[in-house]
Amino acid sequence: MRLLIMSDTHVPRRAKDLPSRVWREVDTADLVVHAGDWVSESLLDRVRARSRTLLAVYGNNDGPALRARLPEVAEAELAGLRLAVVHETGPAKGREQRCERRFPGADVLVFGHSHIPWDSVTAGGLRLLNPGSPTDRRRQPHHTYLTASVADGELSGVELHRLPAG
Repeated sequence: MRLLIMSDTHVPRRAKDLPSRVWREVDTADLVVHAGDWVSESLLDRVRARSRTLLAVYGNNDGPALRARLPEVAEAELAGLRLAVVHETGPAKGREQRCERRFPGADVLVFGHSHIPWDSVTAGGLRLLNPGSPTDRRRQPHHTYLTASVADGELSGVELHRLPAG
């Protein structure tokens, strides 16, 4: 199972649309994971229409209409892997311990909010992934998103993709 993992798209505030490369990933992924801050319902509708399966949450920049359609936390079991998604996890300091306490049943936690790519494993074995943002890099050198594969309860091939500026 191939995953596309993104967050903090902020369409149309920070970009008019997702980059074409990301749309190609949406079209080919078995599961699209979005960790919030969509900003517009139309982007949610278009991603949902083009993806095979969507697992998504709302973020702090998503208004009442998106919050009515999306959960704060989403969870799924994928080929034996327990995946959780949330937008905010708080400051980097202490993140791993907080996330282990908050998501004791998860193998992988995808989060967003900071726009800073993150990939770490807690002492208890929880993998934390932040894909950054494909449209709003803030102080990061690149716009980014992640792809990965899931099989037999294992996450593999996690790859951070950097998009060209502009």
